[in-house]
Amino acid sequence: MTLMKTLIVDDEPLAVERMQILCARLPALQLVGTASDGEAALRLIEALEPDLVFLDIAMPGLTGLDVANSLEGRTTLPAIVFVTAFDQFAVAAFDAAAVDYLLKPVAPERLVRAVQRVQERRRQTDVPSALPGDAPAQRYAQEFWVPNRGELTRVAVADIDRIEAERDYMRLHAGNRSWLIHETIGALEARLDPALFIRLHRSAIVRRDRIVRLAHDGQGNWTAELQTGEQLRIGRTYLASVRSSITRG
Repeated sequence: MTLMKTLIVDDEPLAVERMQILCARLPALQLVGTASDGEAALRLIEALEPDLVFLDIAMPGLTGLDVANSLEGRTTLPAIVFVTAFDQFAVAAFDAAAVDYLLKPVAPERLVRAVQRVQERRRQTDVPSALPGDAPAQRYAQEFWVPNRGELTRVAVADIDRIEAERDYMRLHAGNRSWLIHETIGALEARLDPALFIRLHRSAIVRRDRIVRLAHDGQGNWTAELQTGEQLRIGRTYLASVRSSITRG
């Protein structure tokens, strides 16, 4: 098993000590250093090239979010897990590509789940590039990790029935559950396999096999009826592609 070089960044000595104790119990982690502010964190990340950084958010000078954003553009990026006493930074944290978001005091079992998520992310990114003749790598998303009460919840793309816009967020519907994700509908559409999902209008994407009927009202307005009986409007801009896609299916 390859150990993950781990850096702890927090301006509170007791918080650093607690994370050191928790990390020492996890055989997958190799603690390589600690930092008490954002500037020191950036220097250590440059020098040590850690695989994982447990990063506090509220620090004097550079905040944890500043540190994460400063890493953009690097050839190799450590996995970032934010550790904070404040839950209001969750959306900003995931915008900064955090793998997870832990609330203080960190529970040991919650830390284990965070490390497992980092390991899963590493497995996904460590898949070697395809050679000639090999099957192509998966192009489209297979899952989404969405913030949920200070944690991340995995939502499998295969379980998603539809996606609808709600102001600056998108709501992922899966059965009788739903989650909000801070992403544009265009960005989500680009990550979804067009063979499985259809854009109905500027605010909705639906899984093709959830549609049972297309109907119109005699005045040029079309709707898609889902297996649940719900009726969703089809925008005129998307009508031709929806009808063509359904016909091909």
